[in-house]
Amino acid sequence: MLFSSNIIALDFKDMQKISLKKDEQKKILVKYGKVEKLFKFRWTLYVNGGLVVFRSYDKIVAQNVLYLRYKNNCFRFDLMPKGTSSPYTPYILVKFKEFDFDTKEAHFELFISDKKMRILLENLENG
Repeated sequence: MLFSSNIIALDFKDMQKISLKKDEQKKILVKYGKVEKLFKFRWTLYVNGGLVVFRSYDKIVAQNVLYLRYKNNCFRFDLMPKGTSSPYTPYILVKFKEFDFDTKEAHFELFISDKKMRILLENLENG
């Protein structure tokens, strides 16, 4: 099982570690071609092992409850519309890694999968 997870990790172009306090928002500008889109996410509640996360990308808003268990620890979204010219669509995967009770911070890993190297991410000030 460890071997297969290493193979999956090779599909990712980049990985960022992110730590956020309650209601602290992470903003990332996603660029491809002449297009710029804003990805934002924050967490609002950690109770019974579940972390409530609000996120938006390209004016689409969603909510997830993430757990440290393998099947419920991440969310993923496509960065570009699915096209007929390529069966592959670049995406971001955000994984909940840990909750630090001392600092009251949630720790995440953000992965980008972009086989054709079309995507550029720019970290903006947290707000």
